Amino acid sequence: MKHDHILVIRFSALGDVAMTVPVVYSLAMEYPQVRITVLSRPYARTFFEDLAPNVNFMAADLTDEYHGVKGLNALYRRLVAKQFTHIADLHSVLRSEFLRMRFNLGKFRVEHIDKHRQDRRRLVSKSNKMLKQLPSPFENYANVFERLGFPIHQLTFKSLFPQEGGNLNLLPSIFGVKRTWEQWIGIAPFAAHQGKIYPVEKMEKVIESLAAHYPKSRIFLFGRGKKEDEVFPQWVKRWPRCVYVGWHTETMYQELILMSHLDVMVSMDSANMHMASLTDTPVVSIWGATHPIAGFMGYQQSEANAIGMPLDCRPCSIFGQKPCLYGDYHCLTTIPPQTIVDKVVSVVG
Repeated sequence: MKHDHILVIRFSALGDVAMTVPVVYSLAMEYPQVRITVLSRPYARTFFEDLAPNVNFMAADLTDEYHGVKGLNALYRRLVAKQFTHIADLHSVLRSEFLRMRFNLGKFRVEHIDKHRQDRRRLVSKSNKMLKQLPSPFENYANVFERLGFPIHQLTFKSLFPQEGGNLNLLPSIFGVKRTWEQWIGIAPFAAHQGKIYPVEKMEKVIESLAAHYPKSRIFLFGRGKKEDEVFPQWVKRWPRCVYVGWHTETMYQELILMSHLDVMVSMDSANMHMASLTDTPVVSIWGATHPIAGFMGYQQSEANAIGMPLDCRPCSIFGQKPCLYGDYHCLTTIPPQTIVDKVVSVVG
């Protein structure tokens, strides 16, 4: 007898893949007899390899080994050998659609995500906006499994770590242990697109105020990239309690461990919001061109902790990549730093 084996396809950006974790975990818990294999880019292994006993991970390098049509055909042949019974395409882009086509020709049971593209277009329209709350990716992912015959009755995921958090002994000694009198605050001030980045000079005022309000705090700066390398060293020099996390950690798993011990994470609408959410850490999220109404709030995060200006032009973009209609990103530049500080204080106490 052939046992059920579900292939879950989700490539894309880090935050998008992170949002599949609560759904895949809940599916695995509700159907422990079903094998689940997640197909994604290599970096995503950290999310899934210890998620549940019946969850496996399969990496696919789409830029090299499986590039182009020839590469996708090779990937398909590799996948067929795994004897999957059900295919869940949680991405629905050209690459996954090509694989989906091959599986359909092979008469597999195949379903794919509904991205509600028409509703998204109405949401970001320049005129006649339709401000209707869209389903979250968690709902959209769960609907795919329901159509495959595996309804998820409740999302039961809590955190990648036990209640006490990840093992701090696995981090470099500079992080040490968290003292009972310390507040650990994460700051992730950058994102992939300008429409989602709070101005650096205003974020500096946030850090300055938090450092003054919490004199025994430690402030951890998250993110890796050119912008971080330009700004974070200046902040570390200016405020000794700041730590540039990327200087001292080697893996994403180490960053997740650290996130699990934070009292709060201050983040843009970015991957760090979703990563912190997977560690059951409260997030004060800052939204500019994007908006939680599009459905991309972090898992189990409170909308009361989402900060954004009530402007008629918002949201103007689902993912934040579109240039500002007026050229000044008023949605971000008009958020007072004290508003963010007050929200952090309301969370941390």
